[in-house]
Order: sequence, then C-alpha cells, then structure tokens
Amino acid sequence: MKLADIPRVSYITKNDFIENYFKPQKPVVLERAIEYWPAFDKWNLDYMKKIAGDKIVPLYDNRPVQHKDGFNEPHAKMKMADYVDLLKNEPTKYRIFLWNILKEVPALQKDYTFPDFGLKLLKGLPMLFFGGKDSYTFMHYDIDLANIFHFHFDGEKEVVLFPQSETKNLYKVPHSLITHESIDFSNPDYEKWPILERASGYKTTLSHGEVLYMPEGYWHYMKYNSPGFSMSLRAMARNPKNLAKASYNILIMRYYDVLMRKLKGQDWIDWKNKKAISRTNKSLETLAEK
Repeated sequence: MKLADIPRVSYITKNDFIENYFKPQKPVVLERAIEYWPAFDKWNLDYMKKIAGDKIVPLYDNRPVQHKDGFNEPHAKMKMADYVDLLKNEPTKYRIFLWNILKEVPALQKDYTFPDFGLKLLKGLPMLFFGGKDSYTFMHYDIDLANIFHFHFDGEKEVVLFPQSETKNLYKVPHSLITHESIDFSNPDYEKWPILERASGYKTTLSHGEVLYMPEGYWHYMKYNSPGFSMSLRAMARNPKNLAKASYNILIMRYYDVLMRKLKGQDWIDWKNKKAISRTNKSLETLAEK
C-alpha cells in the first residue's frame, strides 16, 4: 500500500476548508478546531462512566461475519460503567459502534456545538465509537457515503483511508460495505493479498481533540493504540453518484443481503468472501492482458 500522510492544519476558515478539502474531496486533520468545546476538557473515559454508567451499550468484536448475524447486530451488551472498567483494566476486542448520544444521554449535548464547516450537519445523528488497545474496525465505508467529521477523545487511534476509486484494489466483499475480513491493514500480508500493494491511500494518528474529515464514501480502517473514543458528525453526500449509491445501499442492498443469509446460510457468506478474492484477482489479470 502506498499511504500518504493526511494533511494537518491547526486552524482553518470555512472557505479554505470548502475550497481545499471538500470540493476536491481530500481528507484533512483539524488539530485545534474544538478547543472551545467543554468536551475538550471534560470528555474522557472516566467522565463517560460517570454520566452514562447505567446505560446499556451495544458491543462488537472482530469475529468473522456469520449468516445468523443481523445487519449491524451487536455481539454483546454491557453497562457503560462495566465497559469502561473493562477498557481500562484489560485488553478487549469489544467496541461500541454507532451509539447515538443525542438519544441516550441528552446531557452530553451541552458539551459540544455543531461547528460550521460550510456543510449542513445532520443534527440528529451524532454517534460515539469506543475501543480498547489494539481493537480495530474492519476496512469499510459508511452505508450513506456521507461526509464525516470524526472527533477523537482520550487516547490515540491509527487511521487508514482509501477513496472509492481504490475499491478495485481492496478485495471488497460483494453486497456489503467491507473488504475481506482476513486482511490486517496495519500490517498487510502482500503474499496473500498481492493486489493490495497497488492501493493508494492515506494514514494518520489521531490524538485527543483532533478532528478528521473523511470525504464522501471513503474507506476507513481504525485501530486504537490505547483505550479511547470518538464522535462522528455527518453531512449528506453531494455527489449525485454517491447519493444514488447510498440510496441503493439503504433501500436494496442491505435487505437483499439479509434475505440471502436466511435463504443460503453460511454458504452465502463463504461465497461472498471467495468472490472478494476472485473479482480482485481478475482485475489484475485484465490489467496484465492490456
């Protein structure tokens, strides 16, 4: 993989962001964009335990997808207080994924405001993501192909990004939003996944208070170097092709995938994983013929 460092800026104006990053659809890290938020000083794992300790949160790990799993169905549930204790006391693969803080803990809304980056943010969909040391997400892109602002707190997180144009090199699983789950994007085995060497993307490490802008439909892999959490705010895709793809994903693809899991069981999952390899390899064969 050829990974360039994501550009970083301390401060940025709305116009500069729109012209230099949104319009060309390039990622950027905003290093000091939220120092005025109460959350900048308050938000850490201990604070989350205090304010949301009695909430039952959905947990996910890195087990391979099984046919019996529902779409984004959690692998376990736990009280937030117990989960924070787990994060701080021992290694765990359990992560919180897509936790809507606006709905579950309204008091947290007082700790942040919606920044004006020149895009209309969806105010009903702020999401929190938590993870322990060395836990990670599979390489994936979001179902709605939104513009995403990812605000990180308490700890460090490694990030690898690819634009949609690199999908052909990433061993994408058909009828899904992920690449082949066996790929370790923090240390890829190019003998097993040779076409991955052709992929060009971006990398960075996020620290407390930093904000990552991920353009529409960007593939992202995230690995926690230490226990921590992030919040994502999103704005709808503007590119008509991305809007059409988002509509297809939401209205057709996910329901078709659920139906096929019910009809074919694990054979459907196994077929998709094999297709991820064969289709990607075929692209290399086609290139060689040219």
